[in-house]
Order: sequence, then structure tokens, then C-alpha cells
Amino acid sequence: MKSIWKFPLRVEDEQEVMMPYGAEILCVQVQNGVPCLWAEVESTNTWQARIIRTRGTGHSFVGKHGEYVGTYQLDDGAFLGHVYDGDWA
Repeated sequence: MKSIWKFPLRVEDEQEVMMPYGAEILCVQVQNGVPCLWAEVESTNTWQARIIRTRGTGHSFVGKHGEYVGTYQLDDGAFLGHVYDGDWA
């Protein structure tokens, strides 16, 4: 059955987020001070690690970073995280 799920994120350059395979990432926002992404998932699919990358404004990076998902702000705009979907691990 398809539904929309929330996945909290850490403020890190790269992380693996476990979600059902084939999940379609919809957006990223902050909820209660925690960056989260929302995805449409097929709940019966097997779980796999998804590579999520966050780049701060002005932070440099090298190489492929993935498809842009969205931007979130923390600490009243002191940090802006630009989130990319690096696809499946």
C-alpha cells in the first residue's frame, strides 16, 4: 500500500537513510527543529539504504552529489542545508 512517510535527517555531509525500495522523495523541511524528508513509499517493498547528501551554503564539494531535493534552514537561517538524493546504496 502506498503512503507518505517522514524520515528525519542528521546534519551531516552524507548519510544512509533506510526506506522502502523505490521510495519517491517529495520534499525536505524542518519539523520541530529537525530536518526531515518526506517520501511516497510502497510499504510492502523491502527496506534499503538511500544515500542522502547535505551541502551547506558556501561549503565546497567534489564529485557527484545527486539529484537536488530541497533546502532547509536551521537556527533562524544561520545554516542552510541543500539536500541531494544520491540514490540507493
